Amino acid sequence: MTIGLMHVTVTLRAMKTGKRFYQADFLVDTGATDTLAPRSELKKIGVQPAGKMVYELADGTLQEYDFGLAQIEFMGEITAGRVIFGPDDAEPILGVTALESVGIVIDPTNKTLKRLPAVPLK
Repeated sequence: MTIGLMHVTVTLRAMKTGKRFYQADFLVDTGATDTLAPRSELKKIGVQPAGKMVYELADGTLQEYDFGLAQIEFMGEITAGRVIFGPDDAEPILGVTALESVGIVIDPTNKTLKRLPAVPLK
């Protein structure tokens, strides 16, 4: 079911320094596991590459990207996780792992993000 494009304001901070931040409207993408931001923005705030991973893009092609670890803030919630060092012209993407880690899901009926009463631990 296509529910249209949904965006949310996200703030990213490096795990250790945390003083500098990158804030933008991120596309909410439940088809993406990890969060993605432009490489230049992640570098500016001090996020360091921690590894590489091969990702499958929407068109089916495979692409290897660096990823780092960052604090991810949105909708009054804070979590941490992998952030992909995307191309500098890439639209920022908020992946499903960050959403699920704070108990937020997409409500397809209302085309909104909604909080679960509790984060599933099962």
